[in-house]
Amino acid sequence: MEFSSSWALLVMASLAALAFLSKLLLFKSHQLKFPPGPKPWPIIGNLDLIGSHPPQSLHKLAQKYGPIMQLKFGSFPVVVASSAEMAKEFLKTHDHVFASRPKTAAGKYTAYNYHNITWSPYGPYWRQGRKIFLSELFSSKQLESYQYIRVEEMRAFLSRLCILSGKPVMLKDHLFRLTLSIISRIALGKKYVSDDSKYETSIVRSEEFQEMLDELFLLNAVFNIGDWIPWLDFLDMQGYVKRMKGLRKKFDRFLDRVFDEHKAKKEGGNDLMPKDTVDLLLQLADDPNNDVKLTYDCIKALTQDLIAGGTDTSATVIEWAMSELVKQPHLIKKANEELDRVIGRERWVEEKDIPQLPYIDAIMKETMRKHPVAGLLVPHLAIQDCDVAGYKIRKGTRVFINTWSIGRDPSIWDAPEEFQPGRFLGKDIDVKGQNFELLPFGSGRRMCPGYSLGRKVVSSTLANMLHGFNWKLPDNMKCEELSMDEVYGLTTCRKFPLVAMMEPRLSLHLY
Repeated sequence: MEFSSSWALLVMASLAALAFLSKLLLFKSHQLKFPPGPKPWPIIGNLDLIGSHPPQSLHKLAQKYGPIMQLKFGSFPVVVASSAEMAKEFLKTHDHVFASRPKTAAGKYTAYNYHNITWSPYGPYWRQGRKIFLSELFSSKQLESYQYIRVEEMRAFLSRLCILSGKPVMLKDHLFRLTLSIISRIALGKKYVSDDSKYETSIVRSEEFQEMLDELFLLNAVFNIGDWIPWLDFLDMQGYVKRMKGLRKKFDRFLDRVFDEHKAKKEGGNDLMPKDTVDLLLQLADDPNNDVKLTYDCIKALTQDLIAGGTDTSATVIEWAMSELVKQPHLIKKANEELDRVIGRERWVEEKDIPQLPYIDAIMKETMRKHPVAGLLVPHLAIQDCDVAGYKIRKGTRVFINTWSIGRDPSIWDAPEEFQPGRFLGKDIDVKGQNFELLPFGSGRRMCPGYSLGRKVVSSTLANMLHGFNWKLPDNMKCEELSMDEVYGLTTCRKFPLVAMMEPRLSLHLY
């Protein structure tokens, strides 16, 4: 009897302690202030609220819940920043906390197990890779040394357009060929991709390589169910992982051929000094003084990152710029007036001329505002608990910066849906990551390291296209008939490629 009463007292005391502890924990959880957001469903969370264009879906939600909101995608908390102020909180004020990346299938299968700059987690390897990019590949000295390549490929591009005068031209194909030729010669030493498979140096045709890059950018931006609900990963319900593995094999074949040629050249005693990016990376892989050993997969990942980032993004920005301009011919006229005044009609625009062409610069910035290449910056990962703008952000939270939404913020931009380059004239707003209302290359530690090359290519190409040709839509198409629909991916492209016609406006001997 004494034993049973003692046991009953012990049970009652334990229950009382548990009740007190649960109330204490509940009280503490109520004390924590998380960002506002919609209530999640079991298992899927808020994934049902994300449509085919995630930046637009999140933009609409931000209208209700505010510039910082919390959702749940499957098993993981997600915070979305939709204003310049909130972007600054994550990318500058607390940059050290949010400088890492979540583990995704795209990072594993298309980026050689997280070994490119885009998907590698914050740590020694990422720091070494970024250092290589900034100090060896994109330094002012290196960019200057490759200027002759940009000039030669630009002249060839303009000559090709001249030959096609008076004919409807799908512009993206020619822009892709230009940017790929530039980055191939810089990174690989020569063009391994051509329009004619009979060329000895070509490995793949241009159309096939463009399809590879399109697939790469698409698969790196998809909302893969296995990334958000890990216990469903093995099912590959959307078939994305299968496509990622297939794409990896295609890049393996391409990069293996490139590296084999470079290694054979080196072993043969030719070109002992590095002449291109692959030469440099192969040399660094043999350097025992590296903080982190560069494996063969590391070199593949970094090379792929360079080719992809330097090709599709620039071509996409220029295509959007020309799309907006042909819809408003008076803007082209204004750009031509500046070009004729500053450059004249007897020479092409050079890179050194760009600072004297503020309207061209304004067109570029306005394009990047209204059509950010990355509508959602690559997701950041909280590596520890953090307080942001009075809200609690837990370790492991994925953070999206919605640049598409920031570019449409009426508190920053007048008539944000209209394309008005003039809004940037006389304004000290740059694209270097310090003005958080305009973040085409991101900001902070994870900012795109190749932004200097990207700016040079986009600005000089756009300036010379406008300087060298008169542009119009084909077949008496009206400006208002041109669709501006977008397709979401790691780069946000036109749903329907721009087709335009042009005719020379300079002396024919220049072409």
